[in-house]
Amino acid sequence: MKILHTADWHLGKIVNYVHMTEDQRYILQQFVEIVQREKPDVIIIAGDLYDRSIPPKQAVELLNETLTTLINDYQVPVLAISGNHDSPDRLNFGSQMFRKQGLFLDTKLQKEREPVTLYDQDGPVHFHLIPYVEPAEVAYAFEDEAIKTHQQAAEVLIRDIEQRFNMDDRHVWIGHSFLAGGMESESEERLSMIGGSPYVDARLFKAFSYVALGHLHQPQRVTEDYIRYSGSILKYSFSEVNHAKSVTLIDMDREGSCVLEKIPLTPLRDFQVIEGYFEDLLTGEATENPENYLHVRLLDDGQLVDPMGKLRKVYPNILHLERRRSKTNLQMEELQEVKKRQKLSHADLFASFYEDIKGESIPLERKELIEQAIDKLRKEERGR
Repeated sequence: MKILHTADWHLGKIVNYVHMTEDQRYILQQFVEIVQREKPDVIIIAGDLYDRSIPPKQAVELLNETLTTLINDYQVPVLAISGNHDSPDRLNFGSQMFRKQGLFLDTKLQKEREPVTLYDQDGPVHFHLIPYVEPAEVAYAFEDEAIKTHQQAAEVLIRDIEQRFNMDDRHVWIGHSFLAGGMESESEERLSMIGGSPYVDARLFKAFSYVALGHLHQPQRVTEDYIRYSGSILKYSFSEVNHAKSVTLIDMDREGSCVLEKIPLTPLRDFQVIEGYFEDLLTGEATENPENYLHVRLLDDGQLVDPMGKLRKVYPNILHLERRRSKTNLQMEELQEVKKRQKLSHADLFASFYEDIKGESIPLERKELIEQAIDKLRKEERGR
């Protein structure tokens, strides 16, 4: 069976006040061309179709156009789940009706859920669509208050599958989660850490033929080749400048063994970091494509008059301009800063902000109120 794995489209994304819809339309047209050329038996979209729970009109139209083309024009079944950026309730609208057309979209967790089973010449392949869920949602579905972490939630879900199905068949897990050992970037929203760690151990998935994951934006394997993040379709921050964006094509044989191929995606405008002296940059030779989204570091020491305005006449899509600090370990410091921010919970980030503004640590009672408010907002946004 030929499977095409993608994730993290983030339609409606805004980066530094720039709407990415034109870039997303360009890359999804490229994705459709890949489908036309490769003729997969099934397409997997592992969550975060939209960038926020209430997407803009243009994002909804783009998703509708793309899915209509894939299903109506090419008759390829599409298996998709909601991610942590999606609204399960909004994305769930019409999902039962769409299944008859070949769009299998799961956004809600149910006990004793059934997989989507597709057949090739070697028999069935069972696809388990597991939308992003908070541990509390799994605890409610399975009536088990002991479930407090993402790890415990995954253990329960996988054990349920292993108990109810013949694992000698070929099984594919489609999920949106953070596996321990995965490489982060700055543009992923932190998963909930209320009640424990957001990480899931990759060793839980040993019974599956392929594990199609979303959430982390860098294409990568986690411990095994068959456990993979396809990565996002575009770069969404300058922490991703070195990523090579792609979709993953899987050729699965009758035993469940997979041959993998990463098919590159070429953006309309790339994200790029450039540096140099102001006068040198004005020549326009700092990048092959002056339309790229740029983070510019100036090496000049003296005062400059309107550097952003002048540089934007040459490079119209400068998103960030800074003076380069005279530190030899700048890149390492920036990487450490990204990792440090990724480990902070929403409550910790607010506490840091409070301390910067007030000049004192946030009182315990106020910190508890903030944690309650964050938890309430997260549940409301997810339609719970």
